[in-house]
Amino acid sequence: MSAPPDSGEHAAVGRASRRPEQLLLAFLGEFVLDAGVGYIPSAVLIGLLAELGVGDAATRATLARMARRDLLAKVRAGREVAYGLTPASESVLREARRRVLADEPFAPVGTGWTLVTFSVPESRRDTRHRVRATLTWSGFGLLRDGLWIAPGEVDLASALRPLDGDLAGVELSAFRAYEIEGFSATRAVRSAWRLEDIRAHHLEFLGAWADVEGSANPLRDMTALGADWLALLRADPRLPAGHLSDDWPSGRSAATFRRLREMFVGAARADLEGFLGRSDAPSKA
Repeated sequence: MSAPPDSGEHAAVGRASRRPEQLLLAFLGEFVLDAGVGYIPSAVLIGLLAELGVGDAATRATLARMARRDLLAKVRAGREVAYGLTPASESVLREARRRVLADEPFAPVGTGWTLVTFSVPESRRDTRHRVRATLTWSGFGLLRDGLWIAPGEVDLASALRPLDGDLAGVELSAFRAYEIEGFSATRAVRSAWRLEDIRAHHLEFLGAWADVEGSANPLRDMTALGADWLALLRADPRLPAGHLSDDWPSGRSAATFRRLREMFVGAARADLEGFLGRSDAPSKA
């Protein structure tokens, strides 16, 4: 890995808002999932995140935490420690990739709305958090106490599949809904989502990436771009255009991501192959 970049190299590098797990998931989804890469030496991961402003201790702690949560498999080869995907992380990343590479990532899938209610025992706060996070990723907003709403026809069974082991004892119901003529859903949209906050997420992404025209370190920059893209996808629930202003920035965001991914990804994969070729980490069985 090269030395960390100067702070002025471009605005996307080293943003403090990126969490180590967010960066690792972006890297794994882009470069490891279904890529035949196998195990990644911890030194490669630590060096990559260091170039994005994450300290060694924070990366090591995140890797250990992800391994405890069955999102990473840890192996040793002599003194080398390496990490690979688990069935659980493959499921999560494959579900995310469908949205990451979607032709229209900010348009609802299907028509109408999907409604969900769920109840989790007070003693299972971690499960409640995971269900909420899954619903948010799938485009749901909290309409009112206990009632979540998402645009379009959400494939809820697929969205919840990574949580199968946690859903025992969870009461969850889901429904399809459609607007009744004369009763617009605009008020519900403004209640469930803060549109100006969503716009701000798009403008932040564009401010970091829209003017980028090249990269001296494509592996680092593709990882950062992927993490920022995942964060933007999580923030934008794919609302119907009829509930948004004419200057809504999602089209510019999508075009920027596609342009830069095409620019970065081939060279980034070649760089990673070079790092792995110099490592003694085992390949995945």
